[in-house]
Amino acid sequence: MEALLLEMMAAVRGSEPGCLLYRPTRSPSDRDVFLLYEEYRDEEAFDAHQRTPHFRRLIEGKVSPLLLERVREIMVPIA
Repeated sequence: MEALLLEMMAAVRGSEPGCLLYRPTRSPSDRDVFLLYEEYRDEEAFDAHQRTPHFRRLIEGKVSPLLLERVREIMVPIA
């Protein structure tokens, strides 16, 4: 999982100018728990992210099938 997320981070940073931050993190107390912190310029940039070949190949194709649980929270800026 870690290697896949690092590969995804490199792909996002190298090809998605609408992504302001893409940071995979791992729990220090439970090595099986990961958190992805992502920030996008706007909703259009987020939608574009989900249509990229690297998202489809890595996240949909490899990461998602490995998940035992997925909690997703989308937040929008207040200002």
